[in-house]
Amino acid sequence: MEKMPRKNNKKKRESYSESKKAEEVYHSLLQYSADAIVTCDMEGKVEYVSPAFTRIFGWTAEEIRGRQIPFVRDRKQRSDMGGIEDHGDCPMPCNDFETKCRSKDGGLIDVSVSASQCGGCDGKTTGALFILRDISEKKRIEAQLHYIERMEAIGTLAGGIAHDFNNLMMGMLGNISLILYDIGPDDPNYDRLKTVESLIQSGSELTGQLLGYARKGKYELKPVNLNNIILESATAFGRARKEIVIHKDLAEDLRFIQADASQLNQVFMNLFVNAAEAMPKGGDLFLQTRNATHRDMKNKPYRPIPGKYVKFRIKDNGTGMEQKTMARIFEPFFTTKEMGRGSGLGLASAYGIVKGHGGYIDVDSEKGNGSVFNIYLPVSEAPTRKDSAVSEAVEKGNETILLVDDEAVILDVGSQLLEKLGYSVIIANGGEEAIQKYQENQEKIDMIILDMIMPDMRGSEVYEIIKKIDSEIKVLLSSGYSINEQVMEIMNKGCNGFIQKPFNLKDLSKKIREVL
Repeated sequence: MEKMPRKNNKKKRESYSESKKAEEVYHSLLQYSADAIVTCDMEGKVEYVSPAFTRIFGWTAEEIRGRQIPFVRDRKQRSDMGGIEDHGDCPMPCNDFETKCRSKDGGLIDVSVSASQCGGCDGKTTGALFILRDISEKKRIEAQLHYIERMEAIGTLAGGIAHDFNNLMMGMLGNISLILYDIGPDDPNYDRLKTVESLIQSGSELTGQLLGYARKGKYELKPVNLNNIILESATAFGRARKEIVIHKDLAEDLRFIQADASQLNQVFMNLFVNAAEAMPKGGDLFLQTRNATHRDMKNKPYRPIPGKYVKFRIKDNGTGMEQKTMARIFEPFFTTKEMGRGSGLGLASAYGIVKGHGGYIDVDSEKGNGSVFNIYLPVSEAPTRKDSAVSEAVEKGNETILLVDDEAVILDVGSQLLEKLGYSVIIANGGEEAIQKYQENQEKIDMIILDMIMPDMRGSEVYEIIKKIDSEIKVLLSSGYSINEQVMEIMNKGCNGFIQKPFNLKDLSKKIREVL
């Protein structure tokens, strides 16, 4: 018998070796792939599942082999995933088809599916190959980013509306203040004017809530103990709502935070009122404070900045909320109350104030099982300080003041208020004119009242240019917004004070004397 050439034997060995290597690579891909891999026959019955499939969906290979794909929810989805129907059609190739598939425990998992036909050595199609990637985390992050973007957009709109309203109310309140200063209580229109003044101030409180939501609502930050604010708020609320039993569990070693106490008081009162409305026949309110870190904020709809925090937890045993309501609870103007019973700004402003303080707020609720709100606020290392007493009287002066604004009505009423207080006034319509007027009258001007938001030049730019001309000039910032990051930046550079529009004669007189 003729011997086969050695060359052919070598080729066979090389071919076998390559085939073996390919088989090992294929086996490794199936075993160690992070994605679930499933192969089916022509009838859609499972032939093989990878270990990742068991990890993601729960079924073992023994439980699922020979069965129709159980994680596909319906016939239409099975068709969408590649065309495997009951009559045995195999899928056309498809990539990255996103859907939800059911797991062994009945839950739904977001997956990205790739499907293709597979066949034997003869080239005939024998079934289908599915690769399923778990994209639950990706979907969660996308939903989180969408929520943040939506809240930011609403916040920007709300803040802009509040700013413009405050400018309008500045004109009204300023003129009312001037009239009231010139007449006495015996005037027949005095009470009506006081009513109008009160209504304007109520309107300013509403815009303050909008600014709170827009995170433009910080007034005066200082180190405070959160327990003191909670006790003050809870005591005031308890007097008004005696049918609510308040339980307190406040940490004695609670760290200090950097906060505006009046605004946090507003947050807590909004939460207390919200809880009381969920318990119309009375109930229990549980208040708890603890020291915490970012590690305690797990499974939240946000990613906290690493660091130390204090946590405030408020729980009620009221009616609770549906998921649909809970998803919108922090949106401005969203309310479940009937028309005229609520503005929908309470929890929205609470959200904005907490975010404005660098903190986080979340809610967990279930219909019929009450609600739990958690607030986390960053810890402050700054030392405590005592507040100075402020005079209630209208204080006059005789200095010269440069009033800078881009609104004609504010320049008009502002100059009248200043003149009524005894000051000489130079007005500038916008930033560029302010710099020009200051250069021309530098020796006369004792102080500048500077608007923050102007179309031609921002207040921060005007401030820096004028400070280069005279580093000693005193500046009082003014804005329809309350203190925000831009204002804080200028204040930290040495600016002398801030006043929010709308303000009356008394507010203006005190602020000017504080600066001068």
